[in-house]
Amino acid sequence: MMPLSAPPLTALTRCLQEEAAAIAAAATRLDPDQVEGALEQLEACRQRRAKLVVTGVGKSGIVARKIAATFSSIGLTAVFLNPVDALHGDLGIVHADDVALLLSNSGETEELLAILPHLRRRGTARIALVGRIGSSLARGCDVVLDGSVDREVCPLNLAPTASTAVAMAIGDALAAVWMERAGISSVDFAINHPAGSLGRQLTLTVADVMVPATELTPLHPQASLPQVIAHLTRGSPGRGSLGASWVHHRDDPQQLAGLITDGDLRRTLQRHGTSDWERVTAGEMATADPITVTPEVLAAVALELMERNPRQAISVLPVVHPDRPGRLEGLLRLHDLVQAGFSRSGP
Repeated sequence: MMPLSAPPLTALTRCLQEEAAAIAAAATRLDPDQVEGALEQLEACRQRRAKLVVTGVGKSGIVARKIAATFSSIGLTAVFLNPVDALHGDLGIVHADDVALLLSNSGETEELLAILPHLRRRGTARIALVGRIGSSLARGCDVVLDGSVDREVCPLNLAPTASTAVAMAIGDALAAVWMERAGISSVDFAINHPAGSLGRQLTLTVADVMVPATELTPLHPQASLPQVIAHLTRGSPGRGSLGASWVHHRDDPQQLAGLITDGDLRRTLQRHGTSDWERVTAGEMATADPITVTPEVLAAVALELMERNPRQAISVLPVVHPDRPGRLEGLLRLHDLVQAGFSRSGP
């Protein structure tokens, strides 16, 4: 052991290296058959639509909570069971089809040994993650994962440090390999992480972010320049100016004939002399073939379309019905995408 007078960074680095070495050593101790058995139990749990019940006491209990949270987040229902409460009624959450993962460094934790017979009586599969593979807990389980360490990082070799790091690492590794075997995709992952950046990118659609057509009033193709300016300025009730107005088809008020943006207005004023302004109509100002999207398109895809357009960056996209081309469903604004948490990457 390095003397306590060692510089703080040196001491900290030594602790990190010792924990890393403990994890590396644990990888060599794991029995391939036992690892395969654990993964098969987890997969069978998913196939049965059952759950993983993870339990432990003290620091092992904290690691158990994290393992349960990890598995739940990747698609395998998992819960933490306090073994003390289990003996006073909470065992009711454990069913025969479930899988129990029990964590104990000593493998002799009384509270875990006390619930073993009840798990066995239910027919619940049992996986032990222990620091002693010859322990009582290991003998009472179907699968045993060796999480032993030569010593703790603690200078007294008492505080659970290396042992908890190893247990956590084995739990993470089980989750990662199970994800791969189960074919969990980034979309599956995002379903359980809707508030994160990845969740937004893979779950939010154009329909979730757009201004719906019910909040929009179209312009008649013959609307005058003053009417267009007033319409652009007024925008949508409750949202204000949208930066664009849509023009309906002459014979169908729900059919998109064109889109007028603030840029279209400026370009029209530049093209025509002031003497012609009174003769300009909305139909003439509008872009007749704007780029459109449909409501089910992912918002992230629409953002890329808006910013990667070869002609120029787009600030507003018309949203049209997927089966009735030209029927307006709403307007998608770059502003709304940014408000929803999507980052602008630039044109």
